[in-house]
Amino acid sequence: MGEEWRGSVPVEWEEARSANLANWEDRVGIHERGYDLDRFRSDPHHLSDVVRHDLAAMTPFLPGGALTGLQLCHLQCHLGTDTVSLARAGAEVTGLDFSPAALAVAARLAEETGTPARWVESDVLDAAAAIGRTFDVVYTSIGAICWLSDLRRWAEQVAALLRPGGLFYLRDGHPVLLALDEDAEQLTLRYRYFGDGTAEQWDSDVTYAGEGRLTATRSYEWPHPLSEVVTVLLEAGLELLALREDTVLPWQFSPRMVEVEGGWAWPGEQRALVPCTFTVVARRR
Repeated sequence: MGEEWRGSVPVEWEEARSANLANWEDRVGIHERGYDLDRFRSDPHHLSDVVRHDLAAMTPFLPGGALTGLQLCHLQCHLGTDTVSLARAGAEVTGLDFSPAALAVAARLAEETGTPARWVESDVLDAAAAIGRTFDVVYTSIGAICWLSDLRRWAEQVAALLRPGGLFYLRDGHPVLLALDEDAEQLTLRYRYFGDGTAEQWDSDVTYAGEGRLTATRSYEWPHPLSEVVTVLLEAGLELLALREDTVLPWQFSPRMVEVEGGWAWPGEQRALVPCTFTVVARRR
């Protein structure tokens, strides 16, 4: 079947959340085979590509320029490969995700690699109450906030999880990229850049890593322009330290993208035309 866009639809959060949970639970077995977990088991120094990139961007803002000894919360942690990598970089880690199947894989990976970690099952929109403590660093990276309908509530969770002076780090797919038609022969806008309260409904039996077919194929995503992301964090009491945009993506968004150092990018001169990711670094006042 592949992937089909069903358009913008009004949907209640609980219905969308239920469909998305079934979709992500279904992905776990495929991702467990596609994420190359054996690299973490065989090499105690191995870090995920995502975390290697993010550490370079994050550490200039950390005390002492390192995660060593800091307490870190990883929101929407999925299989925990990035969480384990952050622990290997020196952090005391807590990973949160709404998928019990994903957390089971994460906990098993941490145990098999001798990585101390705490795992919490919760929607990210209820993260502060579910975790019940604060951190030096809150971390979110790649493919996360498009699954959330209420970004203001998300920002409030981030602020509540941070100690005064604590650091928030976010890297995600750029909303301009996500508005493009991934199958077009040129850079062509297809999807909404601005949110209007409705969700984008997808029907897809494939996922971005590993081989296999999904049976829970329906999912919902919400567009969030860059202005919204920054504004809700400021309104939640965070101070913006850095805002960056990049041309390289950790996954192949479009078949036309070519593999480059660090991930995937648009070919040739098109690379300079469209940002692929954005990074926000902020501090709680």
